[in-house]
Amino acid sequence: MVTLRAESWLTGLAVCAALAVMLCATATLAQQGMAPGAAQSGAPPNGAMHLPPGAPGARPATEAPFEMVDPKVFRVCGDPHNLPFSNTEGEGFENKVADLFAKDLGKTIAYAWYPSAPGFVRNTLGVYKCDIIMSMPQGNDLVQVTNPYYRTTYALIFLPGHGFDGVDTLTDPRLKDKRIGVVAGTPPATNMVLDGLMDKAKPYPLVVDTRYDSSGAAMMKDLAAGAIDAGVLWGPLAGWFAKHAGVPVTVVPLLKEKNGPPLSYRIGMGVRFSDQNWKRQLNGMIRAKQSEINAVLAQYGVPLLDESDRLIVPASSGR
Repeated sequence: MVTLRAESWLTGLAVCAALAVMLCATATLAQQGMAPGAAQSGAPPNGAMHLPPGAPGARPATEAPFEMVDPKVFRVCGDPHNLPFSNTEGEGFENKVADLFAKDLGKTIAYAWYPSAPGFVRNTLGVYKCDIIMSMPQGNDLVQVTNPYYRTTYALIFLPGHGFDGVDTLTDPRLKDKRIGVVAGTPPATNMVLDGLMDKAKPYPLVVDTRYDSSGAAMMKDLAAGAIDAGVLWGPLAGWFAKHAGVPVTVVPLLKEKNGPPLSYRIGMGVRFSDQNWKRQLNGMIRAKQSEINAVLAQYGVPLLDESDRLIVPASSGR
């Protein structure tokens, strides 16, 4: 979808882990397609996932000897149709956080729109059409990333009362031989390979045209219709689509996984490498407004974690 800026970057981690498995076992494990859907993915963090961190694209220009941040306009690089992250109507949580920052800075707000796809950074921040990408996973090398303003994880989704109540890890035997949806190439796909859950798994594409498609929405629709028994989605996507599923959906953050790559990630904001003062200013605002930011994210069902993997905001259950 990261939307998947966040998830594409995370894909690199999944690929490394899957390769290790292939070397140690046999060549029977099929590699999920690389993207990302990082960041979501992003993070991001498909479903998240904005322009895939790690997707093809040149680094933003770094040779400028001075910063070129607009002093009067808070210029955001955004996806025009990628809820729960952003859209042209200003309905995403990235829109709300951007509004919060723009107001505090006394700036008007403007967007440079581009779909979450390879080339997002190159065609927005990299050519100075905007000054900030609202969600970028820490560790992304396409941009300079601020301090994180939230930390979240992938989540298991299922319908209550269908035999999965109480399941909180992919190693639970109740998931064996079940039809589980997963976005191809994301970190939990590797976990599912290692846990023997891929035989009946249903893959969803990591990179889609967000103007028309959403892997998160497709997975939730299949879950509600009984086409899959459970699914694994990037936390912000799981919480959002559960809230809009039309049926009760249980969202369980995956905090106990021992196999495969990490499933929890820190998400900051992306700026040009030359914009050091801008980054410091944003870091100060993140510190000062963290409680307000958390309140915005909670409204969208994002499962927020502290550094000890404890939930700050309970994961949502759709109704």
